[in-house]
Amino acid sequence: MKLTRDERQFLDGKNGKAAKKAMEILVALGEIYGADRLLEVKSVQIAGVSYHNLGDAGLEFLEEMAEDGKSRVLATLNPAGMDIEDWKKMGITEEFASKQIAVVNAFTKMGVVPVLTCTPYHAGNRPLFGEHIAWSESSAVCYANSILGARTNREGGPSALAAALTGRTPNYGMHLEENRRPEVLIEVVCPLKTVPDFGALGFAIGKKIGNKIPYIRGVPRASEEQLKSLCASIATYGGTAMFHMEGITPEAEFAKAKIQKEKNKNEKIKITRADINDALASMNDVESIDVDLVSVGCPHSSIDEVREIAELLKVKNIITDFWISLSRAVKNEADKKGYSKIIEAAGAILACDTCIAVAPLKGRFKCLATNSAKACYYGRGNNNFKTHIGTLEQCIDAAVTGKWMVKT
Repeated sequence: MKLTRDERQFLDGKNGKAAKKAMEILVALGEIYGADRLLEVKSVQIAGVSYHNLGDAGLEFLEEMAEDGKSRVLATLNPAGMDIEDWKKMGITEEFASKQIAVVNAFTKMGVVPVLTCTPYHAGNRPLFGEHIAWSESSAVCYANSILGARTNREGGPSALAAALTGRTPNYGMHLEENRRPEVLIEVVCPLKTVPDFGALGFAIGKKIGNKIPYIRGVPRASEEQLKSLCASIATYGGTAMFHMEGITPEAEFAKAKIQKEKNKNEKIKITRADINDALASMNDVESIDVDLVSVGCPHSSIDEVREIAELLKVKNIITDFWISLSRAVKNEADKKGYSKIIEAAGAILACDTCIAVAPLKGRFKCLATNSAKACYYGRGNNNFKTHIGTLEQCIDAAVTGKWMVKT
């Protein structure tokens, strides 16, 4: 792999110990994947922030890197394991809180912006079409590649931090146009109306194609919330870093030309209403209808979602734990518009900086109701929750009654 003079100076330690280690990580990664050079990146998004996942070893590594490491580009953080400012309302212990704050402080010392969100594109880190970036959260990576047309591999926490400290990433994978072409043609032959429908679409496609890149036809329109749900579920249940959607995503015309040119070679899959219903049914544990946690915001809620929640919660009182996960930037906007007051008056919690995928919740709850296919996956896998998926209206009904009575 060819390095510039400036890049070799990183390896020689002329920019400090942390930068040297960062460049060593990137060179090793580039050699493993056959990269010819390093690329300059416009932004970085770093996962591996929750102390629940990092532990003491991860914290020690970050504090060592923070001794002289400094970010050279815009870099933002994924959610932590708690609301950094108001962690007590979430039932977090003081021991966990002190370690989590130390993690965030280490990143902040390195110049990483502690937005603590999996939707950095809602919090000031929204790359432009064609820009090379180094992002590491699966749904954000899929959103950046698919919806924004930026170029990023799914980085690990250490490689994303290394990209921040050097402003570089190896030139391989999704940075190369030939690796962004579609490999599977997906024909959707049923209408999709709700956010859970799009989550189920990602579930159904992901289970069938794994990490291949699909070209999706048959979806005439999709809101940002629906696309965000699809990005999260297709990356979670299949592992792909990108999809193309006819008439919607920015590289769809490029992808369409590839599909047409290789139409006899591409695998073709139909997604029917039965596939969507089967996906929804598989995320609903019918034997358990007593709900003790309702959670939305996986990925983090936008201001439009918070507005809708506030409208649905007017003059209502909830009896379950109800968390709305969101970035602090969106929370501040919700405060100004009066949405927070309505939501909190109903008994719900606006949980900034975190979400149920990374918070320490095992053993605290038994049954989760959510509008997120990704939340179902992590609720089951990380916390052994029973799960139910439905619309915001259905989730709020569960929060008010403590029961999941809807057949999906």
